[in-house]
Amino acid sequence: MPIESPPPPGEDLTVEQMLPLVYEELRLLARRRLRDERAGHTLDTNALVHEAYLRLAGREGVAWRDRPRFFALASRVMRNVLVDHARRRAAAKRGDGVGAATLHDDVAAVDPRTTDFLAVHDALQQLEAHDPRLVQVVECRFFAGCTAAETADALSMSLRTVERDWMRAKAYLHDILEDLPAS
Repeated sequence: MPIESPPPPGEDLTVEQMLPLVYEELRLLARRRLRDERAGHTLDTNALVHEAYLRLAGREGVAWRDRPRFFALASRVMRNVLVDHARRRAAAKRGDGVGAATLHDDVAAVDPRTTDFLAVHDALQQLEAHDPRLVQVVECRFFAGCTAAETADALSMSLRTVERDWMRAKAYLHDILEDLPAS
């Protein structure tokens, strides 16, 4: 796909218009998310990006004015793709090898090979019921690999609010994940 020039400020973009502008960044995001996965993972970078694109393109009437908001949504969609993939894999194995997730002090340092996406997803659903904004911060910071400043820009928040929400989200998720039984 040829790279198009960005639209004038304030003009909405469809997914089809946005994709050529951000494709390589989506690949980088997916590569970052998948690089520490178990060996032989059936999703590769291209598959994750394309599956996320299909889900984004299937949203009728959605348009974006800026890249940060697009990446906030793309990170959520990629997380959902990985969770759905983990669910299918766990169902196929009937739970074999699914263990409790651990969340260290620095969430970005979590080894994804030992992190159970389903447990993290369930914990995020509990967190979303408590405070949806915290989940948005986690999605940007952990799943999209955004810095605090990039997250603040994507979510239209102050940097201090993002930092404070990040600390709250880590503590909340740590408590939830710590209580999971080891298998």
